[in-house]
Amino acid sequence: MSEKKTALVISAHAADFVWRCGGAIALHSEMGYEVTVACLSFGERGESARLWKEGKSLQEVKDIRHAEADAAAKALGVHELVSFDLGDYPLHLSQDDKMKLVDVIRKVQPRFMLSHSQYDPYNTDHMYTTRIALEARMIAQAWGHNPGEKVLGAPQLYLFEPHQTEQMGWKPDTFLDITPVWDKKRAAMECMNGQVHLWEYYTRVAQQRANHFKRNSGGQSGGRDCKYAEGFQSIFPRPVDEL
Repeated sequence: MSEKKTALVISAHAADFVWRCGGAIALHSEMGYEVTVACLSFGERGESARLWKEGKSLQEVKDIRHAEADAAAKALGVHELVSFDLGDYPLHLSQDDKMKLVDVIRKVQPRFMLSHSQYDPYNTDHMYTTRIALEARMIAQAWGHNPGEKVLGAPQLYLFEPHQTEQMGWKPDTFLDITPVWDKKRAAMECMNGQVHLWEYYTRVAQQRANHFKRNSGGQSGGRDCKYAEGFQSIFPRPVDEL
């Protein structure tokens, strides 16, 4: 029997995994991957403005965003949504929190991981999350950390697209055609009623990246058609046998 195919998304806030890599999640789920999402916070303080304007309490906002994330994860085919509930603006992980994330990484043994851009001055929770993801990945690879456990190999870490791309130094080197699962991503986005203003924005982003997919797959000389795509930046070199 072949080894189980797994992937791990480390998301700062409850909706990040939906806007930025929901298509990748749905597509790989259909390919037989068990995709786990580690959601570090619900984005209750900084990413739920509409709910605060409605006069909701902190706990009400958290409960609503948690329910939205659960519904979106179900729409995308997420295998497991792990909610850390660490608070946001600012997001902060204690040493124990980091070790819990390492435990998740070792449990999942992902073939690849996804998280945020390395630089985001508009939302420091995002770049903090990726720094933690890299640190936790490193610890999960260490034979001296909890000896006897299965150590992590060397999964690629893909950085998904930030909100204000041009300001982040984010340069995609991988484009993924998500056209076959676009309906699932759109359905997941529409679960996020706390950020309705982003539904059309991320639809346009997916259409723009589809154009990049087409041009980089051959362009007018026979490139693949694509209506919706997501872009990613890889962190680590990729060993290949041929180009």
